[in-house]
Amino acid sequence: MMKVVLKVELNDEKIKQKSMKTVSGLSGIESVSMEMKSKKLTLIGDIDPIRAVSKLRKLCNTEIISVGPAKEEKKDQTKVPEPVKFYEAYPLYYQMTPLQYTQYHYIESVTEDSVGCVIC
Repeated sequence: MMKVVLKVELNDEKIKQKSMKTVSGLSGIESVSMEMKSKKLTLIGDIDPIRAVSKLRKLCNTEIISVGPAKEEKKDQTKVPEPVKFYEAYPLYYQMTPLQYTQYHYIESVTEDSVGCVIC
C-alpha cells in the first residue's frame, strides 16, 4: 500500500468533480481525500503515482509532493476473536427421508352392452 500526496490546481467545482471521478476510477485505489485549502489530493492504495498524475494532468496542473508507504494501524494480536456459530435454518427439513410416492391406477371395467351398436 502506498500513500501518494499530489498538489492539484483546481479552479472550479466542476474540475474538482471530474478529477475525483478520474482518480477514483483507477485500479488499486482504496481511499481518496482532498483538502481544498491547501489544494492537496491524497491517494491511498496499490497505485502507480505516475499513471495517476498523467490522468490528472489532462484536467489540471498536477505535481507530486510525496510518495511513501501508508501508515497502517497496529492491531492487538493478543485478542483472538471467537468464531461465530451459524445455525441452519431448517436442519430437519434436509435430513428427512424422501417421500414415498403412491401410484394411482385407473381401472376401467367394460361391461357388455345389450344394444351392441348405436348406429344400427
